[in-house]
Amino acid sequence: MTGIQAGLRIWCEQVAVADWLCACGSHERARGRAAVIALAARVIVGVCPHVTASEGRAAS
Repeated sequence: MTGIQAGLRIWCEQVAVADWLCACGSHERARGRAAVIALAARVIVGVCPHVTASEGRAAS
């Protein structure tokens, strides 16, 4: 992944759209106001939910 930073990006034009790129490379997109709000509520930028607790401790 070069040049693309992990994080949450939200566009609120005609239809709200959010893109979330996790630090592990996982990508998720939400379309529509309710879906964007739900995605923004569960994302914690800088915290990867895709690793298990033991993997997270091993990486530390």
